[in-house]
Amino acid sequence: MAIEPNRWGVIYNPKAGTRKAHKRWDKIREYMESRHVLFDYLQSEGYGSVERLTRMLANNGYKTIVVVGGDGAINDAINGIMGSSVENKNEIALGIIPNGIVNDFAKYWGLDDDEYKEAVDIIINRRVRKIDVGRCRYVDGDQKTERFFVNAMYIGLGARFVQITNSTKRFWGMRQLSILASWFLLLFERKLHRTHLRINGEEIQGKIMTVCIGSARGYGLTPSAVPYNGWLDVSVIYRPKLLQLIHGLWMLAQGRLLNLKKIVQPYRTRKVKVLEAHNAALSLDGRILNTECPLKIKVLPEAITLIIPK
Repeated sequence: MAIEPNRWGVIYNPKAGTRKAHKRWDKIREYMESRHVLFDYLQSEGYGSVERLTRMLANNGYKTIVVVGGDGAINDAINGIMGSSVENKNEIALGIIPNGIVNDFAKYWGLDDDEYKEAVDIIINRRVRKIDVGRCRYVDGDQKTERFFVNAMYIGLGARFVQITNSTKRFWGMRQLSILASWFLLLFERKLHRTHLRINGEEIQGKIMTVCIGSARGYGLTPSAVPYNGWLDVSVIYRPKLLQLIHGLWMLAQGRLLNLKKIVQPYRTRKVKVLEAHNAALSLDGRILNTECPLKIKVLPEAITLIIPK
């Protein structure tokens, strides 16, 4: 049975740590019905299910796939589309209704999780733009594999923030408290990792606190990155003193991290090779990557179609 071209495939990813998750979805569904949207609804059932459900919707012919979730759910959806059997993946338009503890990629496009009606209206209006996708290739056991991202990849402290936030959100439930608790804990954790990168033919070696490879702003670590210019921004961050770290967090919140020239080294490139990142945590768009180096990261220009605000 053919899917109507204007029918949405909607995947609802309940916000972790909240007891009123379904009440929010009920409001979103009621509003979509009031706008006479044709849609089929699926609810994720734990880690990995959003990717599987997205791939299933794509393979079954849905041309509009909507994710109700945060950065991690968006990452899963991107990997579901990229891993589908659809030949022209740009035929599928991805819509976002923010509903996560962290919604950094949605905020880049001006989407607020408190304005679900506005997000639905944006998808109805269907203004689309092709955006870049980052690809990370690595060896998992004996098998070569790959994972995609649209916001950023983190090595070291940035990935530890993701790990800690994943833990604190289960305890606190509230987004603001989870993020503040994570930053507070990170003040006491400034590990250095023996790292070897290759960027634009330059060998970068030494003890580094964190690396962010961003297609978008990456929680402010790559504030100048643009997800449709065919480039990746890279911020290599060395260990600051405690006062520098506190000042750095303030500059991060202001979107001015690159002004900290003594501890932040920026690059712009199309590919990065991570030859070593000793004992460093790795993550992509809020998803922990359990693997080891070497890693090959590359930008794929205009690989995904995204529904964006006017």
